[in-house]
Amino acid sequence: MSRPPIRRSGTTPRDAAEAAFRSATAKPVEAPLEAPRPPSLPNVREAVTLRLDRAVLDHFQADGPGWQDRINDALRGLVAAATPAERG
Repeated sequence: MSRPPIRRSGTTPRDAAEAAFRSATAKPVEAPLEAPRPPSLPNVREAVTLRLDRAVLDHFQADGPGWQDRINDALRGLVAAATPAERG
């Protein structure tokens, strides 16, 4: 009758291979570096998410492309017309 093979190290060949692979590929995790932000430039647009009523959106989109520019122009006009007290 044959005996099962004797395992002397207490690990299987697969365990030994995984341990060797793990130690060979393990690298310390470094904190990701944040890219420095460039200084703010005047009149540079910034992408934002804005929720609008459907009627408002339909009004500005009715004339076709450029509706974002039309919304920006309308808001800029409101800001320019606001009194210092309204601007807070």
